[in-house]
Amino acid sequence: MVDSAPEGIDSSVPNVARMYDFFLDGKDNFAADREAAERIMKLFPNTRDSAQQNRGFLRRAVQAVTASGVDQIVDLGAGLPTQGNTHEIAGGARVVYVDYDPVVCTHGRALLARGQNVDFLEADARKPEELLALLEPMIDFDRPVAFMMLAILHFIPDDSAYDIVAKLRDASAPGSHLILSHGIDDKPDTTPEALEVYNQATASLNLRTHEEILRFFDGYELLEPGLVYPKDWRPDAERPKSGIRSNPGYAGVGRKP
Repeated sequence: MVDSAPEGIDSSVPNVARMYDFFLDGKDNFAADREAAERIMKLFPNTRDSAQQNRGFLRRAVQAVTASGVDQIVDLGAGLPTQGNTHEIAGGARVVYVDYDPVVCTHGRALLARGQNVDFLEADARKPEELLALLEPMIDFDRPVAFMMLAILHFIPDDSAYDIVAKLRDASAPGSHLILSHGIDDKPDTTPEALEVYNQATASLNLRTHEEILRFFDGYELLEPGLVYPKDWRPDAERPKSGIRSNPGYAGVGRKP
């Protein structure tokens, strides 16, 4: 665990990226992050399993879109580097990681951006016009690109989240993909307390229903098996599909026709 924060970083405020790092057994988090994460895990005991399942979905989704010929990936809200990063799965595809957190970006540049096909961009997905302008030198938008938005849209409120996805979709070429996972409200009795934890962190939590999450794929063709629990999206042969759900969320991949 890290003990001191870089200059200008308030380590007393829980950070959602560093909390997620803790869920994945990472070391790049502070005491406030661990305390907030522990509160979430008391409310949702399967949180660590859920985070691991989300990483498994990332791996399988990236393999699927690159197998279809997509060789450009923008990983939005990338978070802190951990095991099985996008560029490690995507082979020789061009990968641009994006995050607005300066600590995340510092770690990312140091650990990930070592090859000519990998970059780490400090930018805010909540400002899609600025984001697209910054991506212009890195991504050829005349060719298909995959936008990854794993476990970040539930930190963006109301219809602004749909507007962001629509602007990214409209800027991309036919054959582009959206890779998405999103949390749901499956424990009404404990959700208010969970919302309070995140309201005191760097981003508030905005859970949505299956139907509301499905709206993000407007303008995309949803790939099989559709919008499902992350562990059930094209599960590995050695990890057969199960009816037991520990991940309170849904995941899917769409293709722009």
